[in-house]
Amino acid sequence: MKDNRFITGRLKSMVYAAKGAIKLLTTEHSIMVQFSIGILVTIAGFYFEISSTEWLFQIFAIGLVISIEGLNTAVEKIADFIHPQYNERIGFIKDIAAGAVFFAALTAIAIGIIIYYPKFFC
Repeated sequence: MKDNRFITGRLKSMVYAAKGAIKLLTTEHSIMVQFSIGILVTIAGFYFEISSTEWLFQIFAIGLVISIEGLNTAVEKIADFIHPQYNERIGFIKDIAAGAVFFAALTAIAIGIIIYYPKFFC
């Protein structure tokens, strides 16, 4: 039964979202890898004492990659549910979703280079 009350409805939505995040972190290897990289660069951020602005960009990059990877996983799961056998059109859709992750990862790599290159080489 749907809860139409504002506060309890939002709290239930947050519980579902947290369950989804836990499922992603515990069942999807790509999310586990991305999350681990996020932890490593967070540790690096403390070690190198990056600025507040650098923290903002780093947190944004981590969130962007993990979020897009989660959406990619959802697209793949829906596509596999709808059409379990290989289908060229489904493959095209899944490739596009994976491409979105690729662009997010390139963005995160660029942000990481901008933040950490001077710490290592200057």
